[in-house]
Amino acid sequence: MYKNYAVTEANPDLFVLYPLVSVNMDNDFFNGFVENIDNFLIATRLKREKEYIVFHFNENQDDNFAYKFLRVRRGQRKLHTFIYMIDMEMGRTICEKHSEDIDNCPLQEGHGEKKVRCTYFLECIAWMTQFTVLNSTCVQT
Repeated sequence: MYKNYAVTEANPDLFVLYPLVSVNMDNDFFNGFVENIDNFLIATRLKREKEYIVFHFNENQDDNFAYKFLRVRRGQRKLHTFIYMIDMEMGRTICEKHSEDIDNCPLQEGHGEKKVRCTYFLECIAWMTQFTVLNSTCVQT
């Protein structure tokens, strides 16, 4: 069973819901997630969330090299909450994980090249810069 909602942007920090975009109600864990946060909102509204995910991923890796953000494959927000599901790709850089400017580090090529796809469920209280990872799964691609 699908329910439909759409997200419009009156203010980058506020979401208004109207009927239109599909939400899959069959799986209880995904119950109430808004499908397909558009690319503009991903680029603007989820900037801090993406940065936190990359930081969290790098801190929890045994690898000495840092991974950096490549792209968001999908972004969703649970209705009436600040819980986000962000499905994204990251690539291994030539920089060490505690380097200052990971975003500008080139990706490794050849033997050292690695990419991962991660799905994070993140609770965000952005105005307090507080993030809590509820669940995460990563696979090497």
